[in-house]
Amino acid sequence: MRVSAKSDYALRALIEISTRGESSLVSAEDIGRTQDIPHGFLQAILADLRRADIVMSVRGQNGGWRLAKPSGAVTVADIIRAVDGPLVSVYGVRPESVTYNDSTTVLQLVWIAARASLRDVFEHVTVEMLATGELPSDVMQLTKSEDAWKPH
Repeated sequence: MRVSAKSDYALRALIEISTRGESSLVSAEDIGRTQDIPHGFLQAILADLRRADIVMSVRGQNGGWRLAKPSGAVTVADIIRAVDGPLVSVYGVRPESVTYNDSTTVLQLVWIAARASLRDVFEHVTVEMLATGELPSDVMQLTKSEDAWKPH
């Protein structure tokens, strides 16, 4: 899987919003400056997150952005899907919808397994966990393998 800049920026923006408090408003300018996210790109990301009911905006001089629901209820998977679409796709198609001939149907199983593996992490890590730096033990365990840190 390749994590897009859009997903990375969205996660960073939501961590920034979350660390300010559930009811605090944060301006896009402040998020962009603190997290070094280009303003126009951030505005598009926040619009995607708003359409997915992850954030809400308040207009006006004292306005800004805040989470639309508790940070513990928003997962990494929710965010990636909101800004980039499905966690795994094969040339833009969901893996269960791809058709293969008899000799290559095994590929579909690989794509489905990869999606299940990503879900095991992304659907269990919340914005609250990211903001506090307290990841689930099973996720932390995956990072302890020396091989996990090696590029292949």
